[in-house]
Amino acid sequence: MKWHFIPIFIVTLASCQSNSLSDTAGGWEKYAHNPVLGGKFGTIFDISVLQNNDTAYQMFCSWRPQRGIALSESKDGLKWSDPVICLPYNDSSGWERDVNRPVVLKKNGKYHMWYTGETDSASSIGYAISTDGKHFTKASPDPVLIADVPWEKKAVQCPHVIWDDKDSCFKMWYSGGEQYEPDAIGYATSKDGFSWTKYNRNPVFKPDPNKEWEKAKVTACQVIKRADDYLMFYIGFKNVDYAQIGMARSQDGISNWERFKGNPIIRPGNGWDSSAVYKPYVIQNKNGWLLYYNGRQNNIEQIGIAIHKENDLF
Repeated sequence: MKWHFIPIFIVTLASCQSNSLSDTAGGWEKYAHNPVLGGKFGTIFDISVLQNNDTAYQMFCSWRPQRGIALSESKDGLKWSDPVICLPYNDSSGWERDVNRPVVLKKNGKYHMWYTGETDSASSIGYAISTDGKHFTKASPDPVLIADVPWEKKAVQCPHVIWDDKDSCFKMWYSGGEQYEPDAIGYATSKDGFSWTKYNRNPVFKPDPNKEWEKAKVTACQVIKRADDYLMFYIGFKNVDYAQIGMARSQDGISNWERFKGNPIIRPGNGWDSSAVYKPYVIQNKNGWLLYYNGRQNNIEQIGIAIHKENDLF
């Protein structure tokens, strides 16, 4: 990917970033004005970001007090508008007491959202469509992916979906396992976004018992298809309450994942994200990489950013 260098932006960016590197690795630095979304709105967590151009960004976020998915917008990817619900919960459906953990992509002029629907005891994945990105209509009254094999237990959640032109299909990476923090990551494909075929050797990414920071669980990934491989950002759990963020890469996006030696790349800090850091979502604009994540302090989660100014991540 082509790298564009704009000195004015870099100078401004550098002045905004924290001087402490103790809670990051691999060239990432936390944005000094974190958190960028949360505060008076209560817990905001697990987001998906669309970059429409250099001055128009959309963030689809999980808004816990509202039990729904909300849209926030930005002109620079750093300062965000107040959230507005774009997909509400649906108590009558029987599987969407809360809706959250979305991923959104644009294809053929429409916004396609896959999201998690939760009850007290189970999680499933639903599908919704929008023409304006502000009002989503559920494409199916039923989930499009449910937990139905042993490793998934009672929960499938945290979908990340891309459209692959070469293979002419949607590709989904999702988390499965325990209802409170799933255990591992599976993979599925679909031609139409409704009917999914799970990979017969799932899960494709599991905890590494030899690595202390991610020995318990790995979940909630984002996968980016690059020219020669697939790059994954994911949450690693030391235990169910302590989470950090790492990277891995694979030639086919399914097998032989190679962990980044500098993992974890984002660790808990000293303030708003001091308890744990979750759900990475990364975009690249002409000036660098922005990694959005939710940080937790005690019971409150908010959205923050880490910035990488170099083109090569791994």
